[in-house]
Amino acid sequence: MRISTSLFQQQSIEGMLRQQTQVSKTQRQIASGERMQTPADDPVAAARLLEVREASGRTAQFQTNADLATARLSQEENALAGVNNVLQGVRELAVQANNGAQNNENRAIIAQEVRQRLNELVGLANSQDASGEYLFAGAKGRTQPFIQAGGGVSYQGDQAQRLISIGPSAQVADSHSGSEVFLAIREGNGVFATEANPVNRGSGVIAPGSANGAFIPGNYTLQFSQATPDDPLTYQVLDSQHTVVANGDFASGEEIAFGGAQASITGVPADGDSFTLRASAHRDMFTIAQHFIEALERPINDTTSQARFHNDMNKTLTDLDQAMGKVLEVRAETGARLNAVDRERQVNEETSLQLAREQSSLNDLDLAEAIGRLNQQLTGLEAAQRTYARLQGLSLFNFL
Repeated sequence: MRISTSLFQQQSIEGMLRQQTQVSKTQRQIASGERMQTPADDPVAAARLLEVREASGRTAQFQTNADLATARLSQEENALAGVNNVLQGVRELAVQANNGAQNNENRAIIAQEVRQRLNELVGLANSQDASGEYLFAGAKGRTQPFIQAGGGVSYQGDQAQRLISIGPSAQVADSHSGSEVFLAIREGNGVFATEANPVNRGSGVIAPGSANGAFIPGNYTLQFSQATPDDPLTYQVLDSQHTVVANGDFASGEEIAFGGAQASITGVPADGDSFTLRASAHRDMFTIAQHFIEALERPINDTTSQARFHNDMNKTLTDLDQAMGKVLEVRAETGARLNAVDRERQVNEETSLQLAREQSSLNDLDLAEAIGRLNQQLTGLEAAQRTYARLQGLSLFNFL
């Protein structure tokens, strides 16, 4: 078969171009370390590689989210530790103030210290994270949650919680709302609260009391009566319908039991004195501290005012115990969330490692094989170029 000079040149050049293309492709593979330069190199592996890279990106984002959640929860834990320290300090001041040896001047000094602790508590409630968002504002991260004005503290945040995705099917709240931490404090012993009538004339002081598990929720009133000084002091307990549910002769320190509750009163109530027992409602930490300050600043001049002060201190101490219990509960939840984030971070790390291995098996280049192949391709290309050059110089005129 005759091959024209032009066809020979065309075929030779096309062959060398193909070899040059192969050499160039191998050089790009070696330079990038990747086997596939275009999806056409291995369509099936390229499709899977795309899925693996997307999964790796999602896992990396989960890890970033986990780091953010850990940072905020750690900052919340630090703030809660500070709150607990403040409450513990206020409680110690309440125990100190409840000492009968204190006078009005000493209690006024203690009131000033409690007021300072109250300011510290408000400051901790307005704690911010590294980005300037408030930890206890709920979903209103840019709104200061607690405003102190007019002798009170108001909440400007909401009750929402921000959930952060830290895994394919795992989310974690990155903080607690201020209403949950600072406002939802159960009064009294957590089941019911006892309180003395502020107009009582006797020296009776009621204890926080306790429930036996069968407490019948409601509002109860303990009324005392004594017709003459020579008559025994008696009591009766009325429910919210003014029905007598218990009665008897009073003895200082003796438990009075009714409706699944029991409480004792020390001292001697006067005729007409009364005490209330009602199901626990919610109070906020700031009101507890403010009422403590008001009790400290109220002068004590006689037995009646002394009894009122001790009743206030009993209530303050019980409420502070409930507040510290609430902080402990929230700190436990925060710790559990931090543990959950750590566990999910470990899962993400293992997932990232597995995805990296699969990505490597799909696209990593066998460098030794590629270098050997490149050498073969360069040798072939060089041979083709030399052969073409020699054949290009042949002519029949050389043999005439």
